[in-house]
Amino acid sequence: MISKTPSWLHRFGLLGINRRNAEYIMRLNPRPFFPLVDDKFMTKRLAEAHQIPTPPLYHVIEHHGDLPGLEEMLSGHQDFVIKPARGAGGSGIVLITDRQASSFVTPRGEVISWTELTYHIFDILSGIYSLEGLEDRALIEAFVHPDPVFTAVTYYGVPDIRIVVYRGVPAMGMVRLPTRASDGKANLHRGAIGVGIHMKEGTTLTAVHRSMIVTHHPDTNHPLNGIQVPYWKEMLHMAARTSDMTGLGYLGVDMVIDQERGPLLLELNARPGLQIQVANQAGLWSRLKLIDQAPPVIFTSPEKRVEWAVKAFTESAA
Repeated sequence: MISKTPSWLHRFGLLGINRRNAEYIMRLNPRPFFPLVDDKFMTKRLAEAHQIPTPPLYHVIEHHGDLPGLEEMLSGHQDFVIKPARGAGGSGIVLITDRQASSFVTPRGEVISWTELTYHIFDILSGIYSLEGLEDRALIEAFVHPDPVFTAVTYYGVPDIRIVVYRGVPAMGMVRLPTRASDGKANLHRGAIGVGIHMKEGTTLTAVHRSMIVTHHPDTNHPLNGIQVPYWKEMLHMAARTSDMTGLGYLGVDMVIDQERGPLLLELNARPGLQIQVANQAGLWSRLKLIDQAPPVIFTSPEKRVEWAVKAFTESAA
């Protein structure tokens, strides 16, 4: 059975982790550029310079000595998010939706005291959640109030949209939906649901939950197929611009849809996972090869790259 695996990969155009690492990440993502995407503060500043909207940043806590000023930093903010600048996989992120005189409330109604919140920020600064375990910064930014389109298929938390971009061309997209198992976070390895997105129509397709195909959200029991994703074309254009912005050729672009601000760039990932292929019932490798065969003229602007991708990947799926 093991000897047959490569033929299955070739037949369906699936991208495996070894090929992803060797042929795409190592070849197209120069190591000196990784900090631009691994550090959310640097990503946010870079996006700001390129006029790509992100959730508003309230404060950056860089040193333990800044903690005595936390109360002043949070004054006037009823809801907010605290996250490590160099965290990964949703670790260390705390969502606050309300506050009381001496405590804070999470989306699930859990109460966090001032002391607990301070200790959590202390852990972030100490590098508990950072990629290398080194000292980090804590970001305090605006809480995203998600567009209601995904309310029926979300368990608390904030759903996001992941688009894989290759050489500046959007290759594949999915919606990531929080579940009870993922503790309200939109990370597939934590138990969130990934739902493929039709490249042209912007409607949801197949859904995958813990590597299993599902048709309904396990917590809300609402169907996952056929949801129209708002701002889909706009998000494709935002994603296409990130390669020009970072100098990286293979990226996972994560966005959220705020009900007032519209689509916002949340973060970038230089090593995006591969379950997006299951959610789309399509091989990513076959799409990357199509991009390599595309006429040079499409690479002259993000608009041309998106236009080509929408046409090419709709036809290839037909």
